[in-house]
Formats: sequence, C-alpha cells, structure tokens
Amino acid sequence: MISLAAAVILGIVEGLTEFLPVSSTGHLILAGYLLDFKGPKAATFEIVIQMGAILSVVVIYWPRFIGLLRTDPASRFSGWRGLLLLAATSAPAALLGLLVHRLIKTHLFTPLTVAGALAVGALAILVIEARPPAPRIASLDELDFKQALGIGLFQCLSLWPGFSRSAATIMGAMILGAGRRLAAEYSFIAAVPLLLAAGCFELAGSWNQLSAGDLLFLLVGFVVSFASAWLAVKGFIHLLGRATLRPFAWYRLALVPLILIFWPKD
Repeated sequence: MISLAAAVILGIVEGLTEFLPVSSTGHLILAGYLLDFKGPKAATFEIVIQMGAILSVVVIYWPRFIGLLRTDPASRFSGWRGLLLLAATSAPAALLGLLVHRLIKTHLFTPLTVAGALAVGALAILVIEARPPAPRIASLDELDFKQALGIGLFQCLSLWPGFSRSAATIMGAMILGAGRRLAAEYSFIAAVPLLLAAGCFELAGSWNQLSAGDLLFLLVGFVVSFASAWLAVKGFIHLLGRATLRPFAWYRLALVPLILIFWPKD
C-alpha cells in the first residue's frame, strides 16, 4: 500500500510535469522507482492523479470551456466552431492511439525509447527556438480548422512515451503560427478532451487494481496533483511572457541519463 507521503510526492510530480514540455511519464517512472511504487496499482494510481491535473486546467480556463456550450458572437472559439477545432486537434492522436495502444505498451515503454523521446523532443525544441516562426495567430479566435488539425497531427508524437504531449502541441502550434504563450494555452485546453478520454479508457481496464483502502491515498494524490498543476500552468504562462522554451530542452537532456540509470528492473 502506498504511504500518504508517497501520494503527496507523486501528486506533486504529476501536477508539475503534466502540462510542462518535460514528459510527466519520465518523471513518474523515476519517482515510482525511488519510492518503490511500481506495477499495475501504481499505473492506475497515476491515471487517477492525472485527472486532478486535468481538472486544474478546466478550472483555470473555465470561461473558455463554458463558452464551448453556446455560440458567442464576440468569440469565434465558442459553440460548435470551438468544439470542432478541439475535435480536429484531438482526433488524430485519439484514433492512432486506439490503433497502436497495445504496441506502445509492449514496445515503447523501455528505457531506451523513453530516453530517446526525451532527447529528440529536446533537440526539436532547440531547433525551433533557434529560429522561432513569426507569430501569425494573435488569439484562439483566429485559429482555423487547418491549424487545429495540424496541431493534432503534431500531437501524435506524444504517443511516443517520453516525448511529452505539451511539447508536441506547443511546438506544432508555434510552427503553424502561434506565439509561445498562445501555443501553450491552446495546448492546455486541447489536452482536456484527449487526456480525459485516454484516462477513462485506461481506468476501465484497471480499476479492479484498487480497493476501498486506497481511497484516502487516491484523494490525497488527486488534490495535490490539482494544486500543483494549477501552480505549474499559471507559472508557465507567466514565464513564457519573458522567456523561451530552451531551459526545458536542457532539462530534458539532463533527465536522459537518469532514465537510463534508474529505470525499474523487472
């Protein structure tokens, strides 16, 4: 059984890394190893605390999500148009994930593949930041279907464990004309439907790993993940107003040898 301290630590790790371009997968693997919390129950616990991180984004961008329920003449990212844009971004990774889910679980969760994803993502960030494209989209209201779909295609890179969903979508949005801050905000909003669907899919097959005795630990991890993610998202958006993504690339490269050294041994 996981301790309350471990639940707090894992909640912090999940919350701080889920929406930053650093790969929450890599960090949870390291944290699980150091806390000696591995196996099917650990995987299910991680899905539950991820829901806490997702909820934080819903709270932060609540007006945007409420705006999707009805068309607002003052906002093009609302109503059916906003929902279609999110669907265009979510569909490629969702469909591809369903097709290759078993393949990913079997062949891509290895130390070399996860470390490779961290390194490739870091190099991609450095390349894009070396000559960042000039922003052409000033707000979500200017996002069109083709750009939303393009970001969704970039999001497919996140199916490679360790690459980072936020890194893939932020870089994709920047390439397609969004500034860093707008790219990050759309990445957060677009994460909700995909992560929620993926989490429910995973939980449907692993909920039986948990028992009534785990409820307190799940609740603690969920709440801590929510709070940590709220702080991480707010801080990241503030940071992007004055900095680039380069520090995250160097951090990812520093994480590579740690993944190779501390990957759990079967």
